[in-house]
Amino acid sequence: MADNHMTNIQTYRKRPHFNIGILIFGVILIYLIVTIFTYLTSKHVSVYEVREGSILRDTAYTGLVIRKESVVASEAAGYVNYFSPEGSKVGARTDVYTLSSGKLNFRETGAEGQAELSADEQAALLLKVQSFSENFDDAQFRDVYTLRDNINNVLESKSSQSRQAQLSEMLTNNQNGLHVYKAASDGIIMYALDGFETLEVDSVTEGMLSKENYKTEAMNNNTSVKVGDPLYKLVTSDIWSVVISLSDDAAKELEEKTRVRVKFSKDNQTERADFEIRRTSGTNYGILTFHTSMIRYAKERYLDIELILEDESGLKIPKSAVVDKKFYTIPRDYLTQSSNKDTGVLIDTGADAAEFKKVDVYYWNKEDDTVYLDPLVFREGTVLVRPESSENYPLKMTKALKGVYNINKGYAVFKQIEILCESDEYYIVKSGNDYSLTNYDHIALDGDTVTENSVVF
Repeated sequence: MADNHMTNIQTYRKRPHFNIGILIFGVILIYLIVTIFTYLTSKHVSVYEVREGSILRDTAYTGLVIRKESVVASEAAGYVNYFSPEGSKVGARTDVYTLSSGKLNFRETGAEGQAELSADEQAALLLKVQSFSENFDDAQFRDVYTLRDNINNVLESKSSQSRQAQLSEMLTNNQNGLHVYKAASDGIIMYALDGFETLEVDSVTEGMLSKENYKTEAMNNNTSVKVGDPLYKLVTSDIWSVVISLSDDAAKELEEKTRVRVKFSKDNQTERADFEIRRTSGTNYGILTFHTSMIRYAKERYLDIELILEDESGLKIPKSAVVDKKFYTIPRDYLTQSSNKDTGVLIDTGADAAEFKKVDVYYWNKEDDTVYLDPLVFREGTVLVRPESSENYPLKMTKALKGVYNINKGYAVFKQIEILCESDEYYIVKSGNDYSLTNYDHIALDGDTVTENSVVF
């Protein structure tokens, strides 16, 4: 039997081994947890990119046109035929119409020997149609009527030329009973009457501003007239007016204006007009007086117009980004520069030499030559010293500036803005200011979520 030998085995603890990888992982994990927690519990700053834009604010009206017009009556009885096309300018020696004892026979348009449209007239029509086709917008259907009127004007002018040539031929042939009459005076000739020819601006009533019961009486060729019957009217002044009805709110908004921009819906043309408000029988009337373009709208008694109240271009920013911030205001000559060309001020410390402090200028008001400095960088009761002088300036006067927080660099920096106009949600602010914004800057969408120099996540 073999001997049993007992072996004495002793267990030794292993020395702990330091694993740097686990340490690094733990630090990163803690950092991620803290970052995620901070992100979830902090206010998030939404970013808005500043872009150039514009705001157009206008109001549409239908206005009654008032001109200086005179109606010309027939000097004899007979059948009338007209020389001059409607809407053309005539002089006191211009042949306007003829009277004959019977109806005259004219060659109809398109008959053999009738003059066709010239190459220039055809090209003008083609250009108008092409422009209409390229720019047509379903929302601007009135452009169809504008095109129609343009084509009619060309065709009517051609027809009038043909009629005039035939009348001249009849006169040359000494056709019996044909008498020619000249214009009563200089002016723009029109062949339709509506009863408003003698109306003055002060006599306009609210009922006249409606088109509902408006009627015109056209003067036609080869119609029988008696002595004293109206034949045509002349518009004898380039000054004309448009009368519109204004609500109390609109009248209050416009009461300080003496000039306004007006857009005519008929052809999208824009003109400037003298403006005044008159109140009669409880109604506010806006009087727009023009000194040009009368002939363009001579056929119209009612015009659809838009008053352009604001039309500004600049940098477009949301209203939610704008905040008010207070600043110290100091005379600009208290600024100085250090040897490193840093801009700053000199602070009175009570010692012989003033202490230089670097500052950021947030705005320079050139009218009173003051600059705006952040109060947070100064201790209360700070006194500034004017460079190269013994004069001092205690920091106590503060003024508020409107601005936004620029976050291009990852932290918030206040930038002053100059508001040009506004809509319900946006401002248009002036660009080109050294202390303000530029195109493509990034700002805090909600200005109340950040403060000066706060880091933006």
